[in-house]
Amino acid sequence: MACDEDVGNDGDANVLERARRAIPLVPASEAECCARLLDRLSLPARDAAREWLTFLRALGLAVETNAGFRRRRETPACEALATAFRERVYGVREVLTILDEATEPLSADAVTERFAEHVPQWERYRYPDPEAIWGERVDRILGWAVWFGLVERVGSGYVLID
Repeated sequence: MACDEDVGNDGDANVLERARRAIPLVPASEAECCARLLDRLSLPARDAAREWLTFLRALGLAVETNAGFRRRRETPACEALATAFRERVYGVREVLTILDEATEPLSADAVTERFAEHVPQWERYRYPDPEAIWGERVDRILGWAVWFGLVERVGSGYVLID
């Protein structure tokens, strides 16, 4: 597993650990967790912090309790994080399938184009420019897939690692 390489998230290979540590061990409200994420990751808006909180939950790094959100004391191994990423983050399986079916490395734009059919109908009406939003999301998925060792960059494209 790669789990220590730069994924292009502002050049910060430790961004996942910083995000995890932003969530307190003692449960806190969503608003407090988002405020901590905003501060620790220098995020542009609360929506970005909410996306990070959702991502941390999907990876199993943060849990929701009756009293709010808290981080897990233990940090899962990279392999466990990669499995959670593949199984619990929307779009990852589809992106990996797209790469698996490709006969050559695909650019991020090509992956985004093929992914378009997987964008839920309601999401197409949620944003004024859904193609741009989902293009950014596919870019993030590809970056994290590289970081988790599921995908490799080859030139200006991506290939699935067997």
